[in-house]
Amino acid sequence: MSRQATTTDDELAAMAKAIGHPARVQSRRMLVARDTGATSEVVDGLPLAQSTVSEHLRILREAGLVQGEIDGPRTRYCVDPKGLAALKAAISSL
Repeated sequence: MSRQATTTDDELAAMAKAIGHPARVQSRRMLVARDTGATSEVVDGLPLAQSTVSEHLRILREAGLVQGEIDGPRTRYCVDPKGLAALKAAISSL
């Protein structure tokens, strides 16, 4: 998702959809509290299968709300501050 000076309606809708599931909200909160976390660490904090957590993290990443970096056999995630700023700005402009 591109980061422009203003967030388009499509980008806002994608971000809203991404945080529209409780597991994705919980995943993001965990990453905020830890600064970073491997998929397995997020899985440990949720009552969901690893594949389900991976899908939720993929949706958050595609919406620009988290970043993922491959670290050997793992993917480490962290919050994308630019994505959060874009979401806040888009919501405040409603």
